[in-house]
Amino acid sequence: MSGKNPTTIPRRQLGRQLRELRQAAGLSIVDAARMIERGAGTLQRMEKGENPRIRQLDIEALCRLYGVPDSRTDQLKDLALQADRRSKPVDESHWWRRYEDLIPADFETYMSLELAAERVTMYQPDTVPGIVQTADYARALDRVFFSSDSVMELEQRVQIRMQRQTAITRRLAPVRVDLLLDEAALRRVAGSPRIMAAQLRSLADTPLNVTVRVVPFNVGFPVGGHVGPFVILEFPRDPGTGDPIEPTTIYVESYGTRLYYDSETDVSRYRDAYTKISLLALNEADSKHLLRCVAKEFET
Repeated sequence: MSGKNPTTIPRRQLGRQLRELRQAAGLSIVDAARMIERGAGTLQRMEKGENPRIRQLDIEALCRLYGVPDSRTDQLKDLALQADRRSKPVDESHWWRRYEDLIPADFETYMSLELAAERVTMYQPDTVPGIVQTADYARALDRVFFSSDSVMELEQRVQIRMQRQTAITRRLAPVRVDLLLDEAALRRVAGSPRIMAAQLRSLADTPLNVTVRVVPFNVGFPVGGHVGPFVILEFPRDPGTGDPIEPTTIYVESYGTRLYYDSETDVSRYRDAYTKISLLALNEADSKHLLRCVAKEFET
């Protein structure tokens, strides 16, 4: 993924399906492109998931050419709308474009997926994740991590974090978040004790669609070793077929690296890790009690 038009998982998924349909029809890229009066390079980029602008007319023309039934055509057109980063006004679907100089292209992919997700399942061993951070907590972290940024740039980063959180507070279909948070994240100070106290109280008072459970120190290593932070993103199902509109996707972030997985093997592995950690985590009520107790310690 590079430049201002990074590929995304929805775009790759669309491209993969179009390529399979073309091959099943026995057509080369050159022949298919000529028959719909488009350039071969345009069709090739579409099949690779690299085309930042996907026209509905092209999808319809390709489906007619490949003999695709109307129901399948509608599904592909819907997928094209998800993949097309300019299919909706910027302020509604990709509001972060105004901050694109501050957002790495590979993290923009994650933001697209988070916005479209129905459920986000997270494990964080040492920090509170951005989608539930307070502004002061986010500011304290960014002031250190982006130490060369101007005051304005730092505030814009905080605004990005706060805008992301509208996914869990929106009235229509707010995303469900299930968060496992290691006790280390509660104890490690970001900024000041005052900031930590406010952050922990905020975690204890999340809306009903956000579940926070704490993994206490005394459970040791639930999977027998170190597990870094990871996110499992699940998407709504197509009402017609019952299939997810996008494949479940794993997001793994480490220092300077962001990786995405959507194979069944990888998804199963991370689900298994989450289950093992979850079995040893405090229940929701006890987690809220611990959060408030640690917040009180920071306040004294």
